[in-house]
Amino acid sequence: MIELATPWALALLPLPLLAYWLLPAHRQRLAALRLPFFQRLVEAAGVSVPRGRQRSPLARLTQPLVWGLIVLALARPEKLSEPIVWQSAARDLILAVDISGSMDESDLIDAEGEPRQRLAAVKEVIADFVADREGERLALIVFGSRAYVQAPLTEDLKTLTTLLDQTEVGMAGPHTALGDAMGLAIRQFEASDVEQRLLILLSDGADTGSRMSPINAASIAAERDVRVITIAMGDPQGSGENRVDSETLEAIAETTDGAFFTATDQQALAAIYARIDELAPREVATHSYREHRSLSHWPLALAAALVLLTLALDRRQLVRSRTAGAPAGGKADTRTDVAEHPDTSRGDNTQEGTP
Repeated sequence: MIELATPWALALLPLPLLAYWLLPAHRQRLAALRLPFFQRLVEAAGVSVPRGRQRSPLARLTQPLVWGLIVLALARPEKLSEPIVWQSAARDLILAVDISGSMDESDLIDAEGEPRQRLAAVKEVIADFVADREGERLALIVFGSRAYVQAPLTEDLKTLTTLLDQTEVGMAGPHTALGDAMGLAIRQFEASDVEQRLLILLSDGADTGSRMSPINAASIAAERDVRVITIAMGDPQGSGENRVDSETLEAIAETTDGAFFTATDQQALAAIYARIDELAPREVATHSYREHRSLSHWPLALAAALVLLTLALDRRQLVRSRTAGAPAGGKADTRTDVAEHPDTSRGDNTQEGTP
């Protein structure tokens, strides 16, 4: 497929005709000065002066053609390749997982009815969730007494799953810095240029050591269009750090137009992650690219070839005409016109020669 990058350049095509119409001075010719003895002076001097030449038929043909080729080159013709289309997810997603000391409790019931460690069950559910995120960018944040970026936003989901599998309870400290984890996630989203930003926050305790309160962090997230889905694990009736703060997690979700869930067993946790795509459907951006190959050199090369050919043929014709017009001993023409129109104001003592 061939297109013109600057098609407006074609408006220059009638420019020579406009110049011909608007600038008629070039068509005016001066009156001729006729000398009855001019040819004899030329012969006495031994100089051959050819008569005025008109443009050759070839020049009349090539001049507008050359101009058209130059204008075509200015229009920048390009050859476009077949479109290359690919898709990318228009959503960035961060998983924030609580790995405080309380995640070592083995009270989460699996499909066989056996109790499992909370973090082990979470790892299994999240691994299945990540496996279905092909084409999306995900990040992993773990938090305890401090929050850490275990994996930045990346499409390398295999590496992210490996890092999640290597995470152990207590690696980030025994306490729960819920607000700091949210603040760290917000900073990670600053490197994101997509519109849909989703944070999935899982915790089984109450905030006990954050420098930023979870509610303030939620307000900042809402201002920056970060949607937060919170998942509470644990016993709401517990005490101290073993009590899950469902009220705070629910307030975070409400502030950021997210959603709040409570996971009482591994099946419920898996169902929660399965519903996330229903609550926040993945958006896909379609991109396309065409390779542009310039063809401007072809009309320019053809125009140059026509100019050189015309000059060569005109030069040859000029040499022939000079050779044919040289005196060969016969009686030469006694009248030479310097221009086409005679001077009507010549004196009485000037007489016109006979052809």
